[in-house]
Amino acid sequence: MPARFKQPRQSATRVGLLSIALFFSISWHQSAVAAETIFDELRFGTSASISGGSTHESGIFPSATIFFDPLSSGSAVTWQQSILEPRLYLGASIGTGDGVDQVYGGLSWTADITDRFFVELGLGGTVHNGDLDTGGANRPDLGCRLLFREQVAVGFRMTDNWQLLATADHSSHANLCDGPNDGLSHAGLAVGYKF
Repeated sequence: MPARFKQPRQSATRVGLLSIALFFSISWHQSAVAAETIFDELRFGTSASISGGSTHESGIFPSATIFFDPLSSGSAVTWQQSILEPRLYLGASIGTGDGVDQVYGGLSWTADITDRFFVELGLGGTVHNGDLDTGGANRPDLGCRLLFREQVAVGFRMTDNWQLLATADHSSHANLCDGPNDGLSHAGLAVGYKF
């Protein structure tokens, strides 16, 4: 299909993703008491594709992610408790250039290395607007609209509320559906605010 016919779908998707990011921003400005009871962290970041060859996406990927802590993982004392008490997250990233837009969510686990340094692992899924099976050479072919998504981060707590993270994520269908499985892989930086 010629690129000119894909433009309305991509524009509508980007408007939807921007609406989600705006919702996160507005929600973040709610009262401190409400934020502490609903949200655990609001995170903004940017990343770039680390895939090579025909699966490389040009441009950058601004993102916004909100974390919820219904199981009180912040009060976990041992690493065993941390495993049983993950946080929930919901986010979106917007691809510039020929990048793929995504809306994603899942579970996230955090393990402290020191009082300031920590590592984080997230497992979940993503919905994207990328190509499924075009056979083209300038974007990844992803096979399915819904993909598995894994993310990892190494973070540094600058204060009790602010943290800086180096992030990486990968999305693919793990060969569980028909079609190609080029996958999406990104690495970048993020700033998080814990309520």
